[in-house]
Amino acid sequence: MNKNYERQLKKGVFEILVLQLLIKEEKYGYQLINELKDKSDGVFTLKEGTLYPILYRLEDDGLVVSRWSIPSGKEVSRKYYAITDEGRATLEALKILWNGFSDKVIEILHE
Repeated sequence: MNKNYERQLKKGVFEILVLQLLIKEEKYGYQLINELKDKSDGVFTLKEGTLYPILYRLEDDGLVVSRWSIPSGKEVSRKYYAITDEGRATLEALKILWNGFSDKVIEILHE
């Protein structure tokens, strides 16, 4: 199968998955990459070059906010992302849309 098809299928769900991963606590980019890979058993793997434009877009849209950590000792500074109230509301709306879409896709694929 052409990898472009697989990439296109995955591309549409990354925003909703990133928002969901931020629902309980703020996280930094590398943490999001690893958690998504682990929770999806490797099905969804993001590279930094894909993740950060998504995070910047979500931030521009007011769905997430970011802050830099202040390192102590040998720690490195990290940029943490947190979901906003608007992001939570958008995530809930996207889940409803996604469930409707996926139900119909499954229905059509099983004809």
